[in-house]
Amino acid sequence: MRPQRRIVAQRRRLFVGCEGESEQAYVALLSRLAEAQRLSVHLDAVLLRPGGGDPLGLVELAVKKAAERERKHGRFDARFVLLDNDRLGAAPARDARIDPAIAQAHLQLIWQHTCHEALLLRHLEGCTQLRPASTQLAIAALEARWPTYRKGMAAARLADRIELAAIERVSQVEPGLAALLDVAGFL
Repeated sequence: MRPQRRIVAQRRRLFVGCEGESEQAYVALLSRLAEAQRLSVHLDAVLLRPGGGDPLGLVELAVKKAAERERKHGRFDARFVLLDNDRLGAAPARDARIDPAIAQAHLQLIWQHTCHEALLLRHLEGCTQLRPASTQLAIAALEARWPTYRKGMAAARLADRIELAAIERVSQVEPGLAALLDVAGFL
């Protein structure tokens, strides 16, 4: 009699375009948490353009990189992109092209109001509702509550302050992030 083979479920593959290295580290943290929860998901965190830039340009780059990775590694179950919204409004004609581009590419935006540090701030206890008006104010507020925080911090260091409960808490006020967390199996 043949020994029975253990069937391993194929993990869902999710594309996550990251505006910068800080976002990429955050997605790596989500991957670590998913693994700890034994979620059957792979978050493919792809660095778009360090230092950010024009939102439409980043969306177009995410569409291109997702397509390239699908050709090489197979289809994604969903596509997301993490973008700061602090540059929205600088080029209204270009901003108007974002929604059609994401709809055509089946891409879901996770807008970070105003920047990634503001999103991280909302993970901290008692800070979920905070919405600093500028990147500088967001960084100052985050550093006041997390003195050892540094931009581009690795996932292992982020894990010192951001645990699963914080991720679930912030999902209540961040619908784009909640969509990613739902598809990944956290919610």
